[in-house]
Amino acid sequence: MTKRTLIAATALATLAALPALAADFPKRPIQVIVPYSAGGSTDLSMRILADSIERNFDGATVVVRNQPGGGGAIGTSATVHARADGYTVGTGAQGPLALLPHLGGTDYTLDDVEFIGLISRSLQVMVACKGAPFSDYDGMIEYAATKAPQIGNSGAGGANHISAEAFAAAAGIKVESVPYNGAADARTACVGGHIDAMVASPAEALEQSRAGNMTPVFIMEDERIDLFPDTPTAVEKGVDFTWSSWKAWIAPKGIAEEELAWLREAVKVASADEEFIQKMTDMGEFVVYEDADTFRARAEADSEMAYKAIEALGLLGMNN
Repeated sequence: MTKRTLIAATALATLAALPALAADFPKRPIQVIVPYSAGGSTDLSMRILADSIERNFDGATVVVRNQPGGGGAIGTSATVHARADGYTVGTGAQGPLALLPHLGGTDYTLDDVEFIGLISRSLQVMVACKGAPFSDYDGMIEYAATKAPQIGNSGAGGANHISAEAFAAAAGIKVESVPYNGAADARTACVGGHIDAMVASPAEALEQSRAGNMTPVFIMEDERIDLFPDTPTAVEKGVDFTWSSWKAWIAPKGIAEEELAWLREAVKVASADEEFIQKMTDMGEFVVYEDADTFRARAEADSEMAYKAIEALGLLGMNN
């Protein structure tokens, strides 16, 4: 049984035995704040989740509100400072929660967040660029013993910058991070052979590897993935490192237990819905449900790893 099938089967079974939830909740629409502009993958994921909740819970209405700005900090701040009545929740994204508080300029930390549930992750692959002096994990580590590989990213302090630096620290190597004005520019530099490596999505890595422009080096997961069955993980190479961006629901602290239980159950059931899974998969998302405690542990681990990388780079509080 696949992981996705197991998640679906487990959550669907809960439909027959739901815990005691607030009988009169929700009485009005639930608003979910997306800290990014409309049309992006995070926005679309939240709209697909909202539709699934409405299908699976009679009378429930979920309205998506986009509140972009500050790399996601503005919308995330609006969520954690919202009225704690269960009617305003937000999108839990890795950057605004695990990275930005360390860079400064936010009026919240991870401790201000109520965790609801995680619905999907965007997996990451380290790839060697066209003409790179290495083409696999062992070759990259061997090369790094004498010269720091140039690893492109979409901007200083961004998620793929921090992930590359965090891996380097875990692996005991040095890398030279090369920032660009966005992911598209970094990708152009990679396929043009101007840098040695970059962090890419599995779909992007697959497309470009088929074109001969990128070569997968390692997967930033605990286990290998189906798209690249021959590409190892850092973990199996003896480096305790995993990294992925994620999408989830968070809320302000202080919500009553019954309403909080309803929100958590809604995310659990909706993320196991077959239509939800299909739509998310079609977008390239890795659908995986994590309950509040598991999600919290993931966020805290990512935050700790990001802190160490950001501190080593001298970027702590750079936005203050």
